[in-house]
Amino acid sequence: MTTVAEAQEKPLDKIGFDEPPYLLLDKGLQFRITENVNALYNFDFETAERGFRVMRYQYPDHPLPYFLMGLSTWWKIAPDIENKKMDDLFIRQMDEVIDKAKKILNDDSENKEAAFFLAGAYGFQGRLLSERKSWTKATFAGKNALKYLNLSKGEEELNPELLLGDALFNYFSVWIPENYPILKPVVALFPKGDKALGLKQLEDVAQNSFYARVEAQYFLFRLYSSDEKQPYKALAITDYLHSKFPNNPYFHRSYARHLYTVGRITESKDQSEEILRRIEEKWTGYESNSGRYAAFYIAQFYDRINEKQEAKKYYIKTLTYGEESESQESGYYLYSLIALGKMANEENNKALAKQYFNKVKKYAKRKHPAHIEARAYIKKNKL
Repeated sequence: MTTVAEAQEKPLDKIGFDEPPYLLLDKGLQFRITENVNALYNFDFETAERGFRVMRYQYPDHPLPYFLMGLSTWWKIAPDIENKKMDDLFIRQMDEVIDKAKKILNDDSENKEAAFFLAGAYGFQGRLLSERKSWTKATFAGKNALKYLNLSKGEEELNPELLLGDALFNYFSVWIPENYPILKPVVALFPKGDKALGLKQLEDVAQNSFYARVEAQYFLFRLYSSDEKQPYKALAITDYLHSKFPNNPYFHRSYARHLYTVGRITESKDQSEEILRRIEEKWTGYESNSGRYAAFYIAQFYDRINEKQEAKKYYIKTLTYGEESESQESGYYLYSLIALGKMANEENNKALAKQYFNKVKKYAKRKHPAHIEARAYIKKNKL
């Protein structure tokens, strides 16, 4: 993959400082703020935002610096998406982007860059609102995002930054109705997309863009690990992202997760132990949500080598982190309860075993595999 570091190695006279049609395409600006963009993804928000404030001073009427400030806030939210303390700030920042972009679009109705920022800002708002289960507001934001994604389409020859709009439109205009039937009427208003093309375009953006590169890689590894069922591709991307941005807790835990998924459980355990160490040392962004993942992978490692006491210790840690992050309905929490319940039963502590399995029934929906397994175990073992 082409990296920002590789771009830095190009001679200055080859970077291309000619004035481009859009600020997004200004290679000179990209060169000047490389450190700030890298700092953003490496969770050095002070350095990142200092650079973005300078850019905002230089380009007060352009949505780009405002979008980058909002993106910085988004990555403060991302490691613990349930934490709502920065919601209002993030929504306000994306509203600023929308206001700046609309002013440009009012003066130039064909401006693809303005449409790109409108799609991005509404898209980010929609995602946060859907996380908060504000479905009406999320649907409204999603409808606007799709409208402006459609307006930003068709600039493939211009630059990979704008191609991200094409990629997301192509993939998610098919993915959304497949996964959220309630939104079918909204999506039906727009041209039909092409998931395979969208995935290819995301790969192009991930390799060749500046601003959108990491966001495209973020979408790619999530899609590869879930919908596309290609865990080794997901692992390759998270391996790269963690090595490039080693202090990003979201990339760190995703790397540990994908190591676990492909069976490299010892390496997953090693990364997970480092995550827990950073939580204890209060590194920026390392918190209970990442701890829940890490503790579970360590517990699984010890469980598989039959070191039950160590496994029990980390399953209990998973519960503690899960309760701290209010994630009792998550799979890691539920399957830790099941593992602890089985251990208690094997130790002839049926009362404790029953407590664990009853907790599974309390927190899991009846059709959840963990709920089904808990009911079957209770019946079979007469708990």
